[in-house]
Amino acid sequence: MSNVVVLFSGQGAQKVGMGKDLADAYPAVQEMFSMADEALGYSLSDIMFNGPDEELTKTSRCQPALFLHGLACLEVLKAKVPALNVVATAGLSLGEFTAHTLAGTFDFETGLKIVEQRGQFMEEACDATNGAMAAMIGGDEEAVAELAADCGVDVANFNTIGQIVLSGDEAGIDKAVAEAKGRGVRMGKKLNVAGAYHSRLMQSAQDKLAGVLAEVEISEPSIPVICNFEARAVSGQDEIKSTLEQQVTGSVRWTASMQQLIADGHTTFLELGPGKVLAGLMSRIDKSVTVLSVEDVESLEAAVEALS
Repeated sequence: MSNVVVLFSGQGAQKVGMGKDLADAYPAVQEMFSMADEALGYSLSDIMFNGPDEELTKTSRCQPALFLHGLACLEVLKAKVPALNVVATAGLSLGEFTAHTLAGTFDFETGLKIVEQRGQFMEEACDATNGAMAAMIGGDEEAVAELAADCGVDVANFNTIGQIVLSGDEAGIDKAVAEAKGRGVRMGKKLNVAGAYHSRLMQSAQDKLAGVLAEVEISEPSIPVICNFEARAVSGQDEIKSTLEQQVTGSVRWTASMQQLIADGHTTFLELGPGKVLAGLMSRIDKSVTVLSVEDVESLEAAVEALS
């Protein structure tokens, strides 16, 4: 049995219908969804299964939805592949909280409630600011960072080689898109998002999240959790809380995080979440590693076969 690194999806991967066939097929998943609905005080599972899309897309809804979906996929995988040996974990932005729950940093219900509040705080910050984001395709890291600084915006995500996302006020993002080609970037493309995630415009959300995390009891992760903010494994209560807070306004260093895991000798990755987004990013970072993506019954069965 090969060792696996589990990766969890971030915001944007959600889609109506997510988790429904898993809940129909596996009582353990149905039970998890019922527990989540009860803990949150509303039917998150109904929004996940039936939408409407504009409700599921809300930051306050899609963050707990992706958290729940990722852990539900994991629950079934562990039952079907008893020898599954998870040796490290990471998650894209919100997915880092899912990764910490897998590692036992906090329990399922605590993680779910933190993520729900984080989504709410970020939604409030979006509503209070005029933010935007844009993907810079085919640009050099240094050149894109310089462009961001000159336009008064921030680097939100180093997603993969040649794909960097900028975030900030709309005027600055429009300027960055307009100037991208002149800076050696093949294409600057504005994204359809509700606000400026991972930028200074999220400071109010970061401050509120810090207040929530201050009250949470943090355990030492049972396996390495690679944090987005510094692209390395984190340990200790203070460091974990600090990196989870700073991630709200800081850059998601996904490329460096994956490169660190590969440098540590890991070659098999499991992506838990809709849409195979992380597998796509990994194919640009390093084609030599294996990524198995699990989002529904069909992909779960294929992964079980590959892992058995």
